[in-house]
Amino acid sequence: MSGSVTRSGRVAATRERILVAAERLFAEHGPSGVSNRRIGQAADQGNNTAVTYHFGSKAGLVLAIARRHTEPIEEIRLHMVSSVEGSTEARDWVACMVEPFARHLADLGTPSWYARFTAQVMGDLSLRRIVSREALGRPSLVRAGEALHACLPDLPDQTRAERQDMARQLMIHTLAERERALSEGVDTPQGSWRRAAVGLTDALTGLWLAPVTEVCEPAEQKPARSARS
Repeated sequence: MSGSVTRSGRVAATRERILVAAERLFAEHGPSGVSNRRIGQAADQGNNTAVTYHFGSKAGLVLAIARRHTEPIEEIRLHMVSSVEGSTEARDWVACMVEPFARHLADLGTPSWYARFTAQVMGDLSLRRIVSREALGRPSLVRAGEALHACLPDLPDQTRAERQDMARQLMIHTLAERERALSEGVDTPQGSWRRAAVGLTDALTGLWLAPVTEVCEPAEQKPARSARS
């Protein structure tokens, strides 16, 4: 029995070292720029197939990294959603999307790599689907999205989809740039993750509440006929 427990502990420790090494390398170089062999070496694994053995594929590894973070973020967000349930203020629901991510990054300390990992992975179409399903399908985020949309009933569907993309990009890359600056010892506009989250929430609320300008497309002009015709 003790032998199996010891082996189980070794396996868990190996998986953790691989996850930590892969997250850092993906954050710094992007998933396409990092081989499984390099991850294994960074995790002190002499076996070049360690990543495949423990996670099956790069997609499986990316999912495991994302899940390692989305679960504590979900716990934070569930408490926030519960505290603002019934609110008709768009900002309350935007905060539910931003602040749990920022709080988690604060909890990780410096240096951390998860925000940059997310930004890199979201730039890869196949891996983006994996991470999006893992993060966006969480009950608290689904509820926050539904409540936000209920606060904006007159927003056209096309504009809603466009602003959702904008909001996601702005949130991920703003947090990733702050994480990068902290890891490099560079000054940041805000002195704490809390202040950064509040400022980002204000900006994204403004994005969602911005006016919608109707655009009249110019009539298609027919090409001029030549003199010969």
